[in-house]
Amino acid sequence: MITASKFLLLLVLFFSLYPTQAQQITVRGTVKDNFDIPLLGANILIEGTRRGTATDSDGVYQILAAEGERLVISYLGFISQRIIAGSGDTFDVILQPGNDLEEVIVIGYGTSSRKALTDNVAPINSEQIKEIPVASVQGALVGKAAGVQVTQVGGRAEGGFKIRVRGVATISGNQEPLYVLDGVPLSKSDVSINESPINDLVSLNPADIASIDILKDASAAAIYGSRGTNGVVLITTKSGQQGKTRFSFNSAYGWSEASNKRDWLNTSEYVELYTEAALNSGFTEDDAASYFNLYAQDEADWREGRVDTDWQDLALVSGSVKDINFSVSGGDEKTTLFLSTGYNNTNGIIRGNTLERYSLRVNMDHKANDWLTLGLNSNLSKTQLSRIANDFDFANPMQSIAQIPFTRPYSDDGITPNTSTLYFNFLMNEFNGEHESNIWRAFAKLYTQIDFTRNLYLRTEFGYDFTTQLEERFFGSLTQEASTNGFGDALDDKEENFVINNFIQYQFAREKWQLEATLGMSYEELLVKSVFVEGRDFPSDQLRKLVSAGEITGGGTLEQTVSLVSYFARANATLFDRWLLKASIRVDGSSRFGADSKYGTFPAASLGWLASNEPFLQDNKAISNLKLRANWGITGNANTNPFASRTEFSTTIYDNEAGFFLNRLGDPELSWEKTEQFNIGLDLGIFNNRLNASFDYYDKYTDGLLNEVPIPATNGIRSVVRNIAEIQNTGFEWVLDATNISAKNFSWNMTLNLAFNSNEVKVLPDGADISRGTRIVREGETVASFYLVEYAGVDPDNGDALFYLNTELPDGSLDRSTTNDFNAASRRVLGNPFPDVIGGFTNSFRYHGIDFSFTFQGEWGAQLYNGGGIYQSTNADFFDNQTRDQLNRWQQPGDITNVPQARLFGANGSQRSSRYLEDSDFIRLRNLTLGYTLPFGITERIGMDRIRFYFTGVNLLTITDYSGWDPESTADSTQLNSASSGFVFYSPPQARTLTFGINLDF
Repeated sequence: MITASKFLLLLVLFFSLYPTQAQQITVRGTVKDNFDIPLLGANILIEGTRRGTATDSDGVYQILAAEGERLVISYLGFISQRIIAGSGDTFDVILQPGNDLEEVIVIGYGTSSRKALTDNVAPINSEQIKEIPVASVQGALVGKAAGVQVTQVGGRAEGGFKIRVRGVATISGNQEPLYVLDGVPLSKSDVSINESPINDLVSLNPADIASIDILKDASAAAIYGSRGTNGVVLITTKSGQQGKTRFSFNSAYGWSEASNKRDWLNTSEYVELYTEAALNSGFTEDDAASYFNLYAQDEADWREGRVDTDWQDLALVSGSVKDINFSVSGGDEKTTLFLSTGYNNTNGIIRGNTLERYSLRVNMDHKANDWLTLGLNSNLSKTQLSRIANDFDFANPMQSIAQIPFTRPYSDDGITPNTSTLYFNFLMNEFNGEHESNIWRAFAKLYTQIDFTRNLYLRTEFGYDFTTQLEERFFGSLTQEASTNGFGDALDDKEENFVINNFIQYQFAREKWQLEATLGMSYEELLVKSVFVEGRDFPSDQLRKLVSAGEITGGGTLEQTVSLVSYFARANATLFDRWLLKASIRVDGSSRFGADSKYGTFPAASLGWLASNEPFLQDNKAISNLKLRANWGITGNANTNPFASRTEFSTTIYDNEAGFFLNRLGDPELSWEKTEQFNIGLDLGIFNNRLNASFDYYDKYTDGLLNEVPIPATNGIRSVVRNIAEIQNTGFEWVLDATNISAKNFSWNMTLNLAFNSNEVKVLPDGADISRGTRIVREGETVASFYLVEYAGVDPDNGDALFYLNTELPDGSLDRSTTNDFNAASRRVLGNPFPDVIGGFTNSFRYHGIDFSFTFQGEWGAQLYNGGGIYQSTNADFFDNQTRDQLNRWQQPGDITNVPQARLFGANGSQRSSRYLEDSDFIRLRNLTLGYTLPFGITERIGMDRIRFYFTGVNLLTITDYSGWDPESTADSTQLNSASSGFVFYSPPQARTLTFGINLDF
């Protein structure tokens, strides 16, 4: 293992090298497309450096370069070209359309061209996401990358996202990928006071992003070692370019609504159904009427239907989106600058939910001399949230749908919420309470790069990520949380993440081979401090800060530090322009794990063969690119309780005396979950790369999964966390990228991606099942499979709900006879929450100044369990309002239906069974954009480079048989992990948004 002292010695040796200098010359010229039209914004980058510029509206560029340096000229949708500085002063370049094999892809501690890549990396550039009107980065990734499932938890403006890369590889650990912003790994705990997650990247302005590269296989992600199992998302923000100063302004405004609403009983239907249910259960009509009168202000409200409240319309409201961004970019051969500011105001589709974000970014690169470059990437943002209760709370607006339709939402004054409702009236929290979150996030990365020679440099990066989140809640004297004179609480959380990266990179080239090597180390430290306090008995509902509380009833503090030290190395070689080899290794030492397992080693290797460069294919006019890839690697998952390996004592107070008690037993051998992954792939390009296809097969095996293991409770502890299980994911991915038409005035590009994944639990301790409620983890099944009694429909003779017995017969088969006794039926595995197939389909068209694009996404093979179904669709078992399909209940012998007879308090089919389990297959028109760019002759006359108007729609259409609000929305509690995925509980749908905007470049 490389020790710190040895590494520092290497640094000293490299620093002692005398920096060399090369003669600087000015290279200038123009860049046009194949129809001799100037390309605005084409990139000119000096290969192997961060120095570059971009063309102006006339396609003109100018850049200072050292003699002999290679310049790469690139533009999205065109094949890059290279020129060598010194072989002429002026270079006029014509770019041809097609897939760019020279596209630069970020791979972690460096970059690679697509041509030289031997790993599976999904690149997404700013052009693909820039006009999608979402407040979050992840929302723009939906349907863009094969094997990457992006799901918004629900319709909240600040809602969290679940991103799964090549399936789920954990039971109780975090399943999210590692996010790396401009080379700095991000770390943000979810400390929401209401246990509803806030998106980790809510503070990042999507307009600032230049590219996103998703490292999917182990060979790519192993450079991040113990945090690479769930994939790595590399986010690169925009930087300045040499040339004249350019200004860009974007303004968009839009309207939102719920993408779907469900049908519920109105007053007359409710009275009919519940009167019938009461009679079927032995009650009288007078009994039913007396109950109705409890929740009606006047008997005529329900008898004559004078009141018919649509509680769903009160919960799901019309929203709006306002997004404004302004940026400045420019510089010379010494200094380049990118400055941007952004504002986003999102009024959510759930009543009382809003987001407002301000952001400021400064990115700067400065070449101090021929051998020293300095740089800064910085961002400051403030996010203000008005929040609502989580899905499981009666105060959540969506739970108001259970209210009786003839109950009035407001009192006679039309302002004060009605308190005589079946459940707590959520409108009271809007009228008599508040929940506000304020998040400040400051991010900065400073770097220095010392070029010892043209081929050797040392780079040092210091990253600092600071987040402070203040959450304050107040519940007035009329709310359900405040039994007397109001209740309030507050949480102040501060997190500081320090990152230091030092790495040396060496590039060496000869006629028949090239070598690139990276050697480095990294140190990270995360410090978390939080303070929580709560109080009650406020003198007035207008005094809402805790300083006014008559009694402080509770509180606490938390402070913890987590550190990670790493050493890494990587080497890439290209032989005869045909053979590609790569090997890497990373050693991580983490404070999270036991004394016997603090360090782990994560190696990777890959091999590629550029068959299209072989003599027998070089002259082939059809095949322009053919590459075979194979790689292997080991990654880890370290997202677990930072003190799970240690025995923990907690403090308590008993009889006014302080003390402590044993809270958790540690395990000195506790270590990260490790994933070994093998990937083989093929890249094919034909007709000068106008049609490109990629095929990948992977086998991803994870062992040492962390989970609680029961132990004898003689010491008061019932379980301990250990590495106990093994899971396997296997799958196939296919990507098709085509330039279907490329004419002077018309172009059509298309991308299709499909991914198939199979998940299986391979090993559990002693082969024993882990069963939790409606879920089971069982060998041979998908992790978190649904384990339920199987619903068999309705007995046509008497309206009883039926269930399959599913008891095992002597021959090993299952008894498929039915029973009306729920407790007599056996549970079985009936589905799982993870799709077998996911896909995305994107098309983009251009005709003269008109551009049009759309993206469809789809998922197939997963199921969702509606935990709220035992209240929403119970054929009137209790007084909650019901879904309208309950009117199709059994009423007389011979009726054929799937809804049992309505029986008040009868539990006739309302138990937790597969009755509430549904397939969640869907196809969704995720986004659509139509734009028009004014002719350059018009814009030039008014001093502008570009003026573009556009319309964008998000979630415009969903094709599905799923009966719930949204086949992607699931319960939002932070307490839910992989083992409880696919659980729905009054989970709101995503928003459908229509936006109009304008782009100005000058």
